[in-house]
Amino acid sequence: MFQYYGASRSGRWAGRHIQLQNLPQNHIPDLEDARSLVKLGDYDAVKLLYEDVPDILSQLIRTTFIPRPGYKFIVCDFSAIEARVLSFLAGETWRLNVFESNGDIYCASASAMFHIPVKKHGVNSHLRQKGKIAELALGYGGSTGALKAMDALEMGITEDELQPLVDSWRASNPKITKLWWDVDRTVKEAVRFRTHTKTHGIKFYCQKGMLFIELPSGRRLSYVKPKIEQNQFGGESVTYEGTGNTKKWERIESYGPKFTENIVQAISRDILAYAMKTLRYCFICGHVHDELIIECNMGVSLKAVCEQMARTPPWMKGLALRADGYETMFYKKD
Repeated sequence: MFQYYGASRSGRWAGRHIQLQNLPQNHIPDLEDARSLVKLGDYDAVKLLYEDVPDILSQLIRTTFIPRPGYKFIVCDFSAIEARVLSFLAGETWRLNVFESNGDIYCASASAMFHIPVKKHGVNSHLRQKGKIAELALGYGGSTGALKAMDALEMGITEDELQPLVDSWRASNPKITKLWWDVDRTVKEAVRFRTHTKTHGIKFYCQKGMLFIELPSGRRLSYVKPKIEQNQFGGESVTYEGTGNTKKWERIESYGPKFTENIVQAISRDILAYAMKTLRYCFICGHVHDELIIECNMGVSLKAVCEQMARTPPWMKGLALRADGYETMFYKKD
């Protein structure tokens, strides 16, 4: 969800909720030129220069969001925020060292998986893509199906390579794998015995027909009417009531890696909220996922904004954060 604050007819600034996460990304190198032609209404030139005019117009949707005259946008987002939080919770030391040194996690992951040095645009650089796809697909218990869903086959990874890729990633990240199943065990204990449990700094307890997961920030995730039921594999899973894939109210089955995903994404959201509080003196006119869109005067420093956004909350001491951004006169995907 992107919250955009636009000017109303009265001149006051009013909140507007606009879905931006599903908008087409922009990939054309001459985005500003295409935008200028459309803005001028020179559609003949657009047709002449671009083969797929509807695609060009869709790529320009983001650019309709502009700052007030005399101002600019600073668009700033966290670098690999979920991977950082996941690694921190699990205590996966080698990954934390990569983040603290501002290294490339995809290269580092490939190096750990294949036990050879991998450098971007350097030695064994062809393995970086495998490290990247593994990082994006496997952090929350994903297997070969998750790799396929991330278009691994289209990227040149063969069917025979999928399972070895999963095995290599899990072998090189044993503490993350342990985190999944520690969470699974702890959630089941809380539900089965209606007691308070804790693992990796996260608290779990049942109260008044709800399962609560208390995050480091103090915020709680809640799950309605939890209970333990037999799953399709003959084992036990925690189920709860909620809106499922059918958009209907139903019982939803979950397990350790999925609860871990909920926890990591919720903490990442809390970190973004903390960053917004840190930057409250700025005019934050929008935010989407891990990104802030700030309208400011021309003299505001991009570096200063990024540094302040990357401040670590006191309830996550030791977590290395990094924020990167760019300045623009219209919103876009950099």
